Amino acid sequence: MAAFALRLPSATRRFCSARSPVRAFSCTRKATGALTGQGDRFGGVTVNLADAGLPEDVSESSFGRLLRDSLAQWKAEGRVAVWLRVPISLSRCAAAASAHGFTFHHAKRDHAVLALWMGDGESMLPGFATHQIGVAGAVVDESNGKVLVVQDRNKTKNAWKFPGGLSDPGENIGATAVREVFEETGVRSEFKSLLSIRQQHDHPGAFAMSDMYIICRLRPLSYRIDFCTRECLRCEWLELAELARTDRTTPITSRVARLLLRGLQRGFDDIDLAMEELPAVHPGKFYQLYHRPLKG
Repeated sequence: MAAFALRLPSATRRFCSARSPVRAFSCTRKATGALTGQGDRFGGVTVNLADAGLPEDVSESSFGRLLRDSLAQWKAEGRVAVWLRVPISLSRCAAAASAHGFTFHHAKRDHAVLALWMGDGESMLPGFATHQIGVAGAVVDESNGKVLVVQDRNKTKNAWKFPGGLSDPGENIGATAVREVFEETGVRSEFKSLLSIRQQHDHPGAFAMSDMYIICRLRPLSYRIDFCTRECLRCEWLELAELARTDRTTPITSRVARLLLRGLQRGFDDIDLAMEELPAVHPGKFYQLYHRPLKG
């Protein structure tokens, strides 16, 4: 299971849209000794020290002086925010930046991003990631009323649940469900609809983030189980009616099982949130809209 990565904000909380694409980092040194970063439409500037042409042995003090001159120039230009990307090999530069008021915004595998608000009043910079996204796939065999379920090996309670895991960066919800089902059970499937969304805060193991858990309805393309013994203790095709009434499951799984039973009995049109891909306002970009289709 891979962690869900959220996008890097590029400007202020009030003016920044989290849907804005992340601009490529660039940075050079001017003849004056100041750094130049890439500006954005929100009045911020982004600098990547990996591309700054700094000597490998640059000292904390010399970088501090360079940053001081750069900040003075950006302030004169009317910049309100600075995003400083510091590779792990230049971590000493983070200490120098902190002396000028920079604070950590977030960190990833090989770099940290520091931020500084230079505008008037209270900082309006957006916070970093606040949620992780988990996706499960309810693979329903409509020919016999069975659904694919697993028991996690590392859970304190061996309850039946739908296979699933965390969404990868840039991965659509349906693709996550299909991938996780195959990785855990060996069963191939295709996305049909979104069924439910659970929101939870203070989730253990979520690094103090809020947690979103999405369950999708999938149609099986294969039926032979070859489950991952590292992650799963058991895996079966279970009668939906049994899953809906057993106490060996979780409350959300039981409720979704009853929802699926209704779909089998009366049709899935009343429970499905179908996916429609629509063009975004950014040229060449698309987004996925999940909604109840209109009839007639």
